[in-house]
This record gives sequence, structure tokens and C-alpha cells, in this order.
Amino acid sequence: MGDIDIRIEGRIGRITLTRPKALNALSYAMCLEIEKALDAWATDDAVRMILLDAEGERAFCAGGDIQEMYETGTAGDFNYGRRFWRDEYRMNAKMFAFPKPVASLMQGFTMGGGVGIACHGSHRVVGETSQIAMPECGIGLVPDVGGSLILSRAPGRLGEYLGTTGARMGPRDAILAGFADYFVPQEKWPALTAELVQTGDWEAIDRAAEDAPEGRLNALQEAINTHFGGENLGDILRSLKADDSEFATRTLEILGRNSPLSMACTVEMIHRLRGTDDIRRALELEYRFTHRAMEQADFLEGVRAAIIDKDRNPKWQHAPLEDVAAIEVTRMLLPLGADALKLEEEQA
Repeated sequence: MGDIDIRIEGRIGRITLTRPKALNALSYAMCLEIEKALDAWATDDAVRMILLDAEGERAFCAGGDIQEMYETGTAGDFNYGRRFWRDEYRMNAKMFAFPKPVASLMQGFTMGGGVGIACHGSHRVVGETSQIAMPECGIGLVPDVGGSLILSRAPGRLGEYLGTTGARMGPRDAILAGFADYFVPQEKWPALTAELVQTGDWEAIDRAAEDAPEGRLNALQEAINTHFGGENLGDILRSLKADDSEFATRTLEILGRNSPLSMACTVEMIHRLRGTDDIRRALELEYRFTHRAMEQADFLEGVRAAIIDKDRNPKWQHAPLEDVAAIEVTRMLLPLGADALKLEEEQA
């Protein structure tokens, strides 16, 4: 298909995203194609490892292609979005559990759905231009595609900070937060790719790795731990408002742009997942929110403001930020019963 190139090349399975003009946004069809490749290559002795990369300089994958979700959702049809998320999450779980090494080369933006395919593998490579983020709270969603699990395992309270603010991570910060493993200068990527194709030797990535340039999160870790250590979003906001530092002022400004309900649920999800390494549990919890997102949360309004009308002026359900009751978070994250995410079976 024109948006993705999937093939066996030398000793490896290669998946290349080929829609750079759309920042390699991940469509529903692309998710299904990736899943088919994972199923085929898991037991194929000709494939020693997988390499994920993308065309263009601006992005590995800037997120999921949500245009059709918006169009169907605003027409009152929530089933397309729910099916997209179900099938995407099943693919994410297979990527996480793939029995062979999976390497990814993440130039430029890797966000949302891009994290779901690039950041669950064993050899996650960033370069000078890498910018990784989970910005879903800005469109009325929560960090998903298994991203909530990565956030829950980040040092200190980085997960709560990165999940609620959607802050972008450069290469050193992405490694610190657990979204990447190696920094390899991008000028080395062609030679590294050629070696992987020829040999299938994933240790070539270790040999090519260098120290990443200095990031920003190390210097902010103490302030983040102080202010994002509360039980809920309200605690975080109160802590920040009691501090007149530049960090607190700037962070409050960023949080003020995002969906209060999404941020409150993000904090709760990260707390529930802390200490686990079970992506199935994370995806099931994420799906409780996304299943309800169009009907009960701010998702359609967030997409309208950010992507459709581009007015950057969403009318969230809650104002001020603190006006999210605990019961509303509980309702969004209640078990779905018969509609619960089932990763073992094909979804119709």
C-alpha cells in the first residue's frame, strides 16, 4: 500500500512509514498491515529482527490519523473510533510482546500512535532531531497505545508531568523517561540500517550508540517530583499555584490549555499502573476511556479546536481546571463489561 512499505530485506523484517507529507500519521489500514506483518514474522526463521523507520525528516510518526474518527463521531457513529482503538491496541500488545528484537529509528516527531509502534520494542533509537511526546490531553484524550504504561514506569513523577502537559522530550529526556534506549547520530543511520539488513545483528545498535546531548528534565526532576506527587489533579494544581517560580507559572499555563477531565484521568491511570509491567492491563484501562471519549469526554471538541477549525480555543466541559469531581474520573475508568477490550480475539 502507498502509506507503508512492509518487506523482508536481507536478514530483517522492515516496516517503513511512507507518508511524510502527513508526518507519517498512522491510519487504521496501516495498523492492520503492521499487525499482519508481526503475525507472519513471529515464527519466520528468515526474519532475525524487525526494523521500523520512516520517510522524511520531520517525523517518524506524529500520531494517529483521527480525521475519520472526528467525522464519524460528530455524525453520532462512535463505532468506527472504537474499532480503530481496539484493533490498534491489539497491534500494540503484539509489538510489546514480539519474540524477536524490534528496533526503531525515531527522527523528528514521534507522538501518540507513533509511540505505540516505536516505543515498545527492544532497541529504540533517537537522534538529534527526535521529539517524543504524549500530547493526548490537548485533544481531550488520554495517553494511550500503551503509553500510559511507559509513563507509569518513568522516574519519580515524570510520568504525571509528561502525561498531563504533553511536554516534548529530546533524545536525552526520552531515554531518561523510558521512551528510548539509544542515541545514535542520524548521520550514522544509513550505515547502521545497511549493517542490520546484511547481518540481522542487533548488537550493531549498541556499538553505534553514543552519549546523548544534555536534556532538560534532569534539572526539573526535583520540581516535578515536588509538584506532581499528589493524589489527583487538584493536588497538583494547588501545589503549583502555591509556588511563584518560573517552572510553576509556566506549567500552570500549559495545563490550562488541556482538557481537565483528560488530565485528571491521566493522573489516576498512571497511579493505578505504577509498579506493573503488564501492557494488557494498561491498554484495557486506556480503552475504558477511549471507548467513552467521543460520547462522554472532550475528544470531539479537542479535535475540532486543534485539527479541524484550528482555532486553538476548545470549550472543555470543566472550567476551572479544578472542577473535575472524583466521581467523574471513576465513571470514565469504570470496567466496560461486555464492551471491554479483548486482545485475544479478532474484532469484527
